[in-house]
Amino acid sequence: MATNTTKLRAIYRSFLRELPSRPLSSARTPLQQRIRSTIASKNGTPIEQAEQFLQYVKAQRMYATLLERYNPGMNMDEEERVRLTARRVGMDLPVEFDAGNTTDGSPDKK
Repeated sequence: MATNTTKLRAIYRSFLRELPSRPLSSARTPLQQRIRSTIASKNGTPIEQAEQFLQYVKAQRMYATLLERYNPGMNMDEEERVRLTARRVGMDLPVEFDAGNTTDGSPDKK
């Protein structure tokens, strides 16, 4: 029984490590409370199932990290992505013409 308690405590701490960090002064989030109540319940999930879910959570975190690392333009708008792609090959995009401004930057006078 003591080994089960120790193992469940280790699994719970592993779950907390996988969650985004929060300031120490804040209260537990609803997700943290749910994980704790599920692990602490007498008829809770078996240890094997908890370990499997923990592996799933770790894999999802790693997947998100790799996705952000290898697809840096994923969250950019189209214009910014095109500009950075042009810069990558050593080109600058031309300055777009604005009918309200002259070439010196002052507004048109009629």
